[in-house]
Amino acid sequence: MLKSVVFTVLSGSILFGSTHYSQAVLEKKIYPMGKKIFEKKCSQPFTLIVEGDRDLLKKQLQTSHICGTLSKKYLDILSLYIQHAMASRSKQTHYEKLTVSHQDKCPVCGMFLYKYPRWVSRLYYGEKSYSFDGVKDMLKYYFTQGNQPSEILVQDYYTTKTIPAKEAYFVLGSDIYGPMGNELIPFATQKSAHRFMMDHKGKKVVRFDAITPKMVEDLDNN
Repeated sequence: MLKSVVFTVLSGSILFGSTHYSQAVLEKKIYPMGKKIFEKKCSQPFTLIVEGDRDLLKKQLQTSHICGTLSKKYLDILSLYIQHAMASRSKQTHYEKLTVSHQDKCPVCGMFLYKYPRWVSRLYYGEKSYSFDGVKDMLKYYFTQGNQPSEILVQDYYTTKTIPAKEAYFVLGSDIYGPMGNELIPFATQKSAHRFMMDHKGKKVVRFDAITPKMVEDLDNN
């Protein structure tokens, strides 16, 4: 795992490997060297949004300066390592379906959750977890807590696959309503989020860390 760094990768869009290196060279030399560069040069922590092929990744590394100024060779090696590390991480991470019982209620509105399974989201605080009838109510609870949750999980609207909220894309202001009205609707990829926004008159796509209490409040006022 890449220490405290958070990478968000648009699923299916990264081009792995390089025509310049064999797989044996990548495994034995390039990835270990890239890891050393990453650990020595890159700021901790940071968020890197990777959309598209490796050239875009290298451009983001250059323009953000989060890993300082690197030569073309080191930049190439670092970008290969980041892609490799993210591919390994995504294969290892599996989240189970967010299920609830007939007795579980949303702690914000009191609604029975089993009636709306596709909208269930969840906050984890150590051994304790709290389930909600949508991202909006989850965020109302989240913003009132003094301590940070250990994990935040939501469901992709199209696939109902469980995904970490901090890796998701949220559409605001669409014509699709959740159990409590206007919602922040989560997606695993930016492509899916933009497609949904265009199909359902959404106003914008935001990442989790960009969501504010005011945005959540406005959902109830519109």
